[in-house]
Amino acid sequence: MLPNWFVAREEKPEFWTEERCFITELMNTDASPETSLAVARVEAGVTTQLHRLEGICERYVVRKGEGIVEIDGVRQFLSVGDQAIIPPGAAQRIANTGSTDLEFYCVCTPRFVPESYVDLETGGVDA
Repeated sequence: MLPNWFVAREEKPEFWTEERCFITELMNTDASPETSLAVARVEAGVTTQLHRLEGICERYVVRKGEGIVEIDGVRQFLSVGDQAIIPPGAAQRIANTGSTDLEFYCVCTPRFVPESYVDLETGGVDA
């Protein structure tokens, strides 16, 4: 019998979102509702959809590339190693300003659930 703290590896391929980026979920399970971890990949020249996460604090940690993050109308350049802490409910998007893919870790507390995503561009709810 496996211990209740063990979560077996689950192969989750990268997938495209209507947010205009690719996501690879590394950790998002009912066994750990307090946190989720994913890698987001934004192609060169792309700006993600303006959105907010209701009730979820999100943190970006850049691992490749560069871009400009916008949080509640304030813009900040980010490059490898930089972090952005996005409060729950804050309007957010990120633009890849480089010539290669922008990749960053997304750490959400509590964990990301699709119902938390609010599309601020079209008024729809997409994830």
